[in-house]
Amino acid sequence: MQFHAVIEQSGATATGIPVPDEVVAGLGPGKRHAITVTINGHSYRSSVAPYRGAYMIALSAENRAKAGVAGGDEVDVAVELDDQPRTVEKPAALAQALEADPAARTAFAALSYSNQRRHVLAIEGAKTDATRQRRVEAVLAELRGV
Repeated sequence: MQFHAVIEQSGATATGIPVPDEVVAGLGPGKRHAITVTINGHSYRSSVAPYRGAYMIALSAENRAKAGVAGGDEVDVAVELDDQPRTVEKPAALAQALEADPAARTAFAALSYSNQRRHVLAIEGAKTDATRQRRVEAVLAELRGV
C-alpha cells in the first residue's frame, strides 16, 4: 500500500509518519501492525501503532538520513505487512555471556524484539572494551533480576 504524507516532528528530534485510516484498515484487524516501510528507496522494519490519537510510523534519525528526509518533508510512503520473525543479532560479547549463563539466556529469549534490541544497541554503542563489558554485565544483572 502506498500513501503520501508529511513527516511530523515532535520536539527536537522525534519524528513520525502519520498513516491514513484507510491504510491502517487495509493492514487488517488490530491496532498494531509489523510492517516494512519504504521511503525514497530506503526500506526498514517498523510498526504502525496508535500515538496521540493517530496511527503513526516511527522514523529514527538513522532512517531519516538513509532516506534523505527531514521533519516537515512531504514523502511517498510504501508499507507492507512484515510477517517475518523479528530477531536480533547479538554482539559476540553478549552472545558469549548468555551462553555461559543459561538463566540469563532464557530470560533474554523471553524478551520482546524491542527489548532485546534495546540491550544490543546499548552494547554496540560502547566505544571501548571496558564500557562494552560493563554494559554486558548490566544486561546480565537486569536479566537475572538483580
